[in-house]
Amino acid sequence: MSAIKETIEISRRPEDVFAYMTDSSHLPEWQESAVSARHVLDTPEGVGSRVAVTRRIGRREIPMTMEWSELDPPRSWRIDGVDGPVRGHAHGTIEPVGDGERSRVTIELDFEGHGVGKVLVPLVVRPQARKEIRRNEQHLKDVLERQA
Repeated sequence: MSAIKETIEISRRPEDVFAYMTDSSHLPEWQESAVSARHVLDTPEGVGSRVAVTRRIGRREIPMTMEWSELDPPRSWRIDGVDGPVRGHAHGTIEPVGDGERSRVTIELDFEGHGVGKVLVPLVVRPQARKEIRRNEQHLKDVLERQA
């Protein structure tokens, strides 16, 4: 299946959007399924650093570890699941709009299932992510524009 992809424009500079989106402590503020997120302290900040995330998938809370595999400020980022039955892969791009005071944010999500995750991805995870991604981008826009 192809990745889930959505785009939104935000009235904030790309640098501000990038800084907020790549600070993993903010995930629960703008992502509905994120219950908690914290940097794993045994990894340095930057590419290769890891984030412990707990997500609500269906009725269950599932812990997982994500790893930053790309950080190209303020243009793009990528974070990948490295464990658990469902491993998400998210890629974001941020483009300046007009005079650079606005940003166009595009998020692409894809998933791979391992073990029981092979059943969860098509039946639960992908449908939930399709519904949630637009709301998440709207939450992101609301939070960042409120902070301006």
